[in-house]
This record gives sequence, C-alpha cells and structure tokens, in this order.
Amino acid sequence: MDLDKFIAIDVHVHAEVSCCDPEDPVMSEFMDATSKYFKADRKRPTIPETIELYREQNVAFVMFTVDIESAFGAKRIRNEEIAEFARDNSDIMIPFASIDPHKGKYGAREARMLIEEYGVKGFKFHPPMQDFHPSDRMAYPLYEVIAEYKLPAVFHTGHSGMGTGMPGGGGVKLKYGQPMLVDDAAADFPDMKFIMAHPSWPWTDESLSMALHKDNVFIDLSGWSPKYFPPQVIRYANGQLRHKMLFGSDFPLITPQAWIKAAKEVGFKEEVLPLILKENAARVLGLK
Repeated sequence: MDLDKFIAIDVHVHAEVSCCDPEDPVMSEFMDATSKYFKADRKRPTIPETIELYREQNVAFVMFTVDIESAFGAKRIRNEEIAEFARDNSDIMIPFASIDPHKGKYGAREARMLIEEYGVKGFKFHPPMQDFHPSDRMAYPLYEVIAEYKLPAVFHTGHSGMGTGMPGGGGVKLKYGQPMLVDDAAADFPDMKFIMAHPSWPWTDESLSMALHKDNVFIDLSGWSPKYFPPQVIRYANGQLRHKMLFGSDFPLITPQAWIKAAKEVGFKEEVLPLILKENAARVLGLK
C-alpha cells in the first residue's frame, strides 16, 4: 500500500451487504432502527460500491463485519468474503475479521486460519451486540491468537446506535460497552493492540485514561461527527494522546468526507490532524 496516495486511513468501515447471501431478517430490524437514528440511507452500499467510494475520496480503509450469531441468531457476512475483496484491492483495503467469542477454541481456530490463509490484519469485537464481558476468560483463546500475531482489535465502546429506539433497545446490553471492562484484557495481552472505538460516551474519560496508561490501547474516533465530541477528546488529542487517536468514520452511517470536513473545524491543532487522519493508523496497522 502506497500511503502517499491517500489523505487518510479510515479504521472503522462496516460491511453490511453481502454479495453472496441475502440480508438476514434479524439484521434488517437493526438496520431499520440505525438508519432512523443516524438519519442515514436505508439502502446500504455493497463492498464493491464502498471500495469505489473510498477510491474517489483517496482514503484507505479497514473493513469488517460483526459476528452476532450467538447473541442474536443473525447470520454474519462471511469474513472470507471481505478478505477476498481486500486481496483484490490490497492497494486501498485492509481486512479485519469478526468472530463471536462464544465460539471459544473453535473461534480461535478460525482466527488462525483467517490470518494465515486469508491475510486478515485485525479483528472487530462489539461486546454489547455479542453479549459478552470483554475481559471474560471465554474470549481469551481468541485473544491469544491475535496477540501471537501482534495484531490490533477494535472494540466497540460507549453507547450503541445498534438497538437505539427498538423495544428494550433490541435486547442490546449497554453495560458491556463500558471501556474499563476491556482493561483487564489489555493488561493480560500486552502484545495485542486494543483500539477503543468511538468517543465512548457516557464513559469517555475511561477510554482516555486507558490510552494514557497502556501503550497498547488506542482510540478510534468513529461513530460521531467531530462537532459533537466531548471537549476532553479534543484536548487530549492535542496533547498527551496525539499519537493514540485514529480516524474512523463508521461508514456507511457516517461518510469519510463528512467526518474529515467536520474535524477541520473543531480545534484539532494543525500538526495533530495529519497524525489522526493517517500517521497513527499506519503505525498501529503495521503499514510503516
């Protein structure tokens, strides 16, 4: 990947439409609700359409699905499908995988296979949607594989747009999005890079503390327009955590161009914004 070609690296892009399988009816309910919450187009882009858009924007990106097969019974988009598109578009696209931690050692076997045979470069976890405590020993066989290869993993933190407005929040338990629940695992797996996704509201300060405390903890700023960031996010990004913050959009719910436009207007220092948009992610992803 020629980093000089890109203005940014988006570390948080969702695959929500499979080119092989029909939309799962359980996921349809959640996507109806998130479209309303984010005021986003209900028609989700395919993986090829996403690649085309990011090429037009000159933005490299990390893509993943979310495996919620155990908690909600929704068929995931196959990790292999994402990895195959990334293989054919390796100049711009980086594949992450998602494996439900409830799959235990079988999930760990899948992780190793995806790394070795499909070139997966990281993993995505969504504890509220996967219904698990992120430091539960159940997940450790999976973390052990990720740590062995010294790869990063994105963890959803904070409020969940998924389930917002649905009866009972769609059954999603927000408590598992508390960032400090990840701290035990981050301490136990120093060779694994933990990326705390989103500004983590209403627990923003926990993510900031963890990123300050542990060299293997980072924060991606996806899921919110920068104009809505809690002020301490901007303050720490401009100071002690300037090398720990990563650009993420949460596409397709937020577009990269909209996020970048807003980020230029919220008070990030001129010398800090390039770190957030590209340099920090390049280092965390092992691209430089």
